[in-house]
Amino acid sequence: MIVFNWHKIDAVSFPSLPEGKMIETFVSGKRIGLIKRNSAVYAFTAACPHAGAPLCDGWIDGMGRIVCPDHKYRFDPANGRNTTGEGYKLFTYPVEIKEDDIYIGFLP
Repeated sequence: MIVFNWHKIDAVSFPSLPEGKMIETFVSGKRIGLIKRNSAVYAFTAACPHAGAPLCDGWIDGMGRIVCPDHKYRFDPANGRNTTGEGYKLFTYPVEIKEDDIYIGFLP
């Protein structure tokens, strides 16, 4: 069983996070991207694993994938999988919602 250290995101609450829009925040010194899709929240490293581009400057395509603004790589926010086949995987974090607050899990 994996045990996480849970960190509350102070910058935004679940109700105020817009559906289908990415935001960037910092949690314990880490640059984190957030997206709410179909009422689920996904957290990911806010830099592209290929060249470090700021993913939150990109967009969400019609399939709900994060599109990198530099090279147009597409990532599934649920699991970080690169759906355009280049082999780069986006690091994602577990998310829990408690009383409208968003928590992200980091490994100890």
